[in-house]
This record gives sequence, structure tokens and C-alpha cells, in this order.
Amino acid sequence: MPLGLKETALETSALSELEVESIEMFIGFFKLIGLQKSVGEIYGLLFVSSRALAMDDIMERLGISLGAASQGLKVLRSVGAVKSVYMPGDRRDHYVADLELSKFATAFIQEELKPRLDRALERIGTMESLASGMESSDRATAKERLERLKHWLERTESMLPWLLKFLVK
Repeated sequence: MPLGLKETALETSALSELEVESIEMFIGFFKLIGLQKSVGEIYGLLFVSSRALAMDDIMERLGISLGAASQGLKVLRSVGAVKSVYMPGDRRDHYVADLELSKFATAFIQEELKPRLDRALERIGTMESLASGMESSDRATAKERLERLKHWLERTESMLPWLLKFLVK
């Protein structure tokens, strides 16, 4: 486990070891799918929190800026991973992690992964057109490689409905 985050987090924010482990795990997960570190930090903190947290509490606990907290919460709300809850007597918005990770995964697949696959397939079409103008030896290599890539992307795309069906159960 990387000591950098653990030492810094424990010193600056008084995070528990459980919170640090959760944060590090979700940072890694969200980085894997192309989201900012702050998104993983926020979700990791909220995931193990026993109470709803206001944005300024999140900022203080994690040592992140208003912009990072605001953007991270916006991303998490947009994919259904975090929701806002009412706290009597407090006008601030408070946030809790939605523990139904299948909703997040479904939203990510539909809103991020599927459009990226579609754009990649469009780009392959453009590259195929460009390869047509190449010299024959280079053209053959380019076409072979583009066919492999296209096949891989099409197979991935064909698995998405199955994956979505699996996640919803």
C-alpha cells in the first residue's frame, strides 16, 4: 500500500485507517475508469462514513479545494453514486454514498463507455479510409491491425447488453 497518501491523509485530515483504505481503493478504481483522483477520494470517504457529510466537511477531511469537491460531487451525483440528503437544522447540502454500485456501473457504461466505444469505431472508419491511400505494403499492415482493433471493440460492444443485464440483477 502506498505510504504517501496514508501518511499525508492521516496527518492532515485525521482520517481513520478504514477511511484511508477505502479512499485508496476507490481512487484506484475510479482512475481505472478515467475519473479524477478527487472523485475516488470523495466516494471512498462517503462509502465508509456513518453519517452524511457536507461539502465543507469533505473538503476539510480530504484536504481538497472547493473546486475539486464541487466537481467531484457533481460527477458522483450525475452517475448516481452519491445523493444529497436533508439534515434538519442545517441549510447545507449533505451527501451520502449510494451503496448500489450497480447503478453507478450501469450509468458509467451507458454514459461513458458506450459513447467512447462508438467514437473509437468511428475513428477506425476514418483510419481505414486513410489507410487506403497508403503504399500497398503499409496499407496491408494497417488494414490488418485496424481489423483486429475493430473486432475487439465490436466484441466489447456486443458484451455491454449482457453486462448491463448482469449488473441490474
